[in-house]
Amino acid sequence: SNCKVVNKTDHPARIRYPTRSWDSNWDCMKPDKEALENLTDEEKEGKITKAVRHLYLVRHGQYEMEHDDKSKKILTELGREQAAITGERLKELLGDKVTSFDISTAVRATETGNIILKHFDTEGVPVTYTDILVEGAPCQPVPEPEHWKPEPWEFHQDGARIEAAFKKYVHRAHTEQKEDSHEVIVCHGNVIRYMVCRALQFDPEGWLRMSLANCSITHITIRPNGNVGLRGLGEKGHLSPEKMTYN
Repeated sequence: SNCKVVNKTDHPARIRYPTRSWDSNWDCMKPDKEALENLTDEEKEGKITKAVRHLYLVRHGQYEMEHDDKSKKILTELGREQAAITGERLKELLGDKVTSFDISTAVRATETGNIILKHFDTEGVPVTYTDILVEGAPCQPVPEPEHWKPEPWEFHQDGARIEAAFKKYVHRAHTEQKEDSHEVIVCHGNVIRYMVCRALQFDPEGWLRMSLANCSITHITIRPNGNVGLRGLGEKGHLSPEKMTYN
């Protein structure tokens, strides 16, 4: 076992778990302290940011799962209702503070995103539909599930794309960003769970140990110093119990 009693005088329930240090330059955007030392305060302003990025990762609504044709994997009536309620919840949470919407091009996610957009005035707010957020197999999960066994090539191809999506969306603010941002990303359960593991610097192979309800909201914050916080994982309290699903 990797766990052990700290010492004989400690309570036996106190155990030490294997740990690893936090990589403060995980996104390769940590300011160079030595370079900053020789700059004036005014010059430093252009080299550092005080902005916090808020990411709201929304899983799509319930959809028709029985079709092999991906174009027919559309939202169910309940799925559309879930999306509308989630749009209302995001509007309640964020008001007019949303700075961008990024939406997976998979039909069920695009439908969900479009329903959510109806609750916002998107004039001047970037709305992007992208293939990089489409569902896939991020990496071989541990423990290996009995019910889901993608081919090795699927992990190889999907994993590279989903890792690229993580690097594209999850990082501290660029120096030109002066105000906090609130970014809504509508995508898929596997993608969100993998991003959470990577953002928190947990082993990504554990992504399948979490479950996310349809139209749940996951809130990640990224501070200027690179510290990452998980404000909420798969929050679904805006949905009544009879409207909560996991498919």
